[in-house]
Amino acid sequence: MRVAVVGATGAVGREILRVLEQREFPVSELRLYASARSAGRSLSFRGQEVTVEPLPETPLPADVVLASAGGGVSKQYAPLWAKESVVIDNSSAFRYDPEVPLVVPEVNPEAIRKHKNIIANPNCTTAILVMALFPLHRAFRARRVIVSTYQSASGAGASGMEELLEGTRSFLEGRPVEHRVFAHPLPFNVIPHIDTFQENGYTREEMKVLWETQKIIGDPTIRVSCTAVRVPTLRVHAEAVTVEFERPVSPEAAREVLRQAPGVDLVDDPAQRRYPLPITATGKFNVEVGRIRRSLAFDNGLDFFVAGDQLLKGAALNAVQIAELLASVPG
Repeated sequence: MRVAVVGATGAVGREILRVLEQREFPVSELRLYASARSAGRSLSFRGQEVTVEPLPETPLPADVVLASAGGGVSKQYAPLWAKESVVIDNSSAFRYDPEVPLVVPEVNPEAIRKHKNIIANPNCTTAILVMALFPLHRAFRARRVIVSTYQSASGAGASGMEELLEGTRSFLEGRPVEHRVFAHPLPFNVIPHIDTFQENGYTREEMKVLWETQKIIGDPTIRVSCTAVRVPTLRVHAEAVTVEFERPVSPEAAREVLRQAPGVDLVDDPAQRRYPLPITATGKFNVEVGRIRRSLAFDNGLDFFVAGDQLLKGAALNAVQIAELLASVPG
């Protein structure tokens, strides 16, 4: 397939290139695009240097466009690209459009059949959550979900990671910690504020988890409440999850379900200090799930902890997996 990557020089764009290479995606031709100020750079792919081109205001010469340049760019150009390519968009521009499938391949691969040349990649927090939630929902039927997130600096892209690193250096050297990307200084801090606040008191990031979970799982009756928190880690979003189920559930039964779930690593041995961690989930394709225990708040409930690489399953990997689904469909 002819592949175009839009936003190739960003954190997610670079991960897309690595994932395409690692998974041996059948690329016959690769075109890389970015803003005018990033054009002219070279990025390595399969031992060759590929020059980054400025994004034209025309359709792109590709079968698949992997877009990660922000919602504004996608809103403006994706309909144009979709005239000649299938667009897999990593922004929020089309996630809530009823005509655009929102896909996590381990959860709802059948949704791609409905695409009209645009497929949306979910928010990173949602993608990581549904990897653990969906197999449990299928087995025990989830009714209410409470999520508290521990989201890394990488959720704000390369600039967020750089601000954390530079701010940490400044803090340790006794200099003032400046912040532009985040609402407050992030080093040695946590910030319960991601995205813009809505009229109901939740942030848009928190509402995305509700809207997207319902759409991906295909059940608008699931009730989800989320508190999204930025923490001073570089990569991996972690989530503490409480779920009330319709059917009786036990930690042992849940472990067996998750042990067999695709894309999930069961890391659940507290006696040996084995549980999901950002440091062990970094760079990993699978999502780690552990700390599985009975809820003390709900009769048919579980508490568990999830950690997944925001730049991989939360973004680049999921996009490439969608492209793999497209490549496997005849015609």
